[in-house]
Amino acid sequence: MKITFQGHSCFSIKSDSGSIIIDPFLTGNPQATIDPSDVEVDAVLVTHGHADHIGDAIEIATANRVQIIAPFELVNYCIAKGAEGHHMHIGGAYDFDFGRIKLTIAHHGSTVEGEGAVGNPCGFLVTMDGKTAYHAGDTGLFSDMALIGDTNSIDIAMLPIGDNFTMGMDDAVRAVEMLKPKVVIPMHYNTFEVIEQDPEEFKEMLRGAATHVRILAPGESIDI
Repeated sequence: MKITFQGHSCFSIKSDSGSIIIDPFLTGNPQATIDPSDVEVDAVLVTHGHADHIGDAIEIATANRVQIIAPFELVNYCIAKGAEGHHMHIGGAYDFDFGRIKLTIAHHGSTVEGEGAVGNPCGFLVTMDGKTAYHAGDTGLFSDMALIGDTNSIDIAMLPIGDNFTMGMDDAVRAVEMLKPKVVIPMHYNTFEVIEQDPEEFKEMLRGAATHVRILAPGESIDI
């Protein structure tokens, strides 16, 4: 499994079985290193409806003729805009050709600007070729992260550290303790002034922990 950070909360994941992109906020993202027209994937995953997460999802899914995978109401919104979609909801899992997707809770909002609420936000457990990645989406800390960690062997977790809208670094450290991933990648920071953070400080806070902190620059990848 190869995971590439595309800036903010966007990651592309490739394996022998296929490829996906999560929260493809590329247009207007000062961190993005790729253009939406260059994205080739088998599915588009979206955690919630905010513009910095749904981003270019509809355009990418339409261009690739693939489904958007998201909570039920958000998929309905995307279908109404011309995309194809696969409806899911919190706690549900499904085996796709490229791998298994399970939705987790996330404590946040989910609205599309000018359209209103589009259901609940979520996180994703993505299992491809025997490896499991957890993308927490935009979320605050919640105690069921311990349950997620106890019931899944998480190879790599992508957690927000930006504070203000999501967990800050202190809570992200607690999340790592509960999730017990082998590797954690910080995300959702430094895109905007209000979420400026130093990821090296987060790494130092987890010095000596069993989890390895990997800070990725936009466009950088990690193989697990």
